[in-house]
Amino acid sequence: MRITRDIDFVPAEDKGASVAIGNFDGVHLGHQAVIDLARRDDAPLGVLTFEPHPREVFQPDAPPFRLMNAETRAHRLQKIGVDRLYELPFTTAISQLSDHEFAEHILRDSLGVKHVVVGRDFRFGKGRTGTSDALADYGRRMGFEVTIAPMLRVASGEASSTAIREALTEGKPRTAAEMLGHWHRIDGPVIQGDQRGRDLGYPTANMSIDGLHPPKFGVYAVLVEVLNGPHKGHYHGAASIGVRPTFGVNSANCETYLFDFAGDLYGAHLSVALIDYLRSEEQFDGLDALIAQMDADCAKARGVLADV
Repeated sequence: MRITRDIDFVPAEDKGASVAIGNFDGVHLGHQAVIDLARRDDAPLGVLTFEPHPREVFQPDAPPFRLMNAETRAHRLQKIGVDRLYELPFTTAISQLSDHEFAEHILRDSLGVKHVVVGRDFRFGKGRTGTSDALADYGRRMGFEVTIAPMLRVASGEASSTAIREALTEGKPRTAAEMLGHWHRIDGPVIQGDQRGRDLGYPTANMSIDGLHPPKFGVYAVLVEVLNGPHKGHYHGAASIGVRPTFGVNSANCETYLFDFAGDLYGAHLSVALIDYLRSEEQFDGLDALIAQMDADCAKARGVLADV
């Protein structure tokens, strides 16, 4: 998959794609249905998205809401077969384009799209004045096809990023996965922690969750993929997401213990998939009580993951 971020200088070989447009936060089943409608035999499969997310520009003080950072989203899009990712920098200048200007300058002139797919609720242009029907009209006049995808429903309801956030907030990763079509993952580099886990007999890989919608704080059974380095591969484990109240006031993070693993993961990139919520975050009176609970957590996680 090739990634284009400079929309003003798109190589000729990256033009003429069949493109799905959206933020695609989570790349859930609804998003995948939109992308599938863009698959054609006569054009590369493309996705046009925005970075940062427009909400981060218009509401900079809002609580973190993203299900994926840009890196995770790119990995997921590549896995489902996207050939071209157009990661449009969402600047003030871009936000001021009218819907007509967006269709003309971005879709027709810069990308030379052959076909565009959007959801029924798609809005674009300054003030979100453009609709999916307006885009279809621009396409007829500017020489590209437009397909409007219907909303997708699953057993638990409409597949949407909002519903997935709600499921994660409630500690229901399997419900989130039903709408995502894959496990919800926290991706990123392993960072330096306080190394308390090593002293407790449970060395953990620490990862930041800054900028992401926080799942319900507590302990999870997880599947872990080490994406690079000498320990690259797949592992089972248990992860604690939260603020570690036993040790005072701390920033929220994700600490993952990999079962049957020995090695140094500092600097490696991990992808931690949340499988089951095991218990809420607790404050313990002493280290012995904490260790006993960690023993129980890991035993329970092993049982859960044996069936995954």
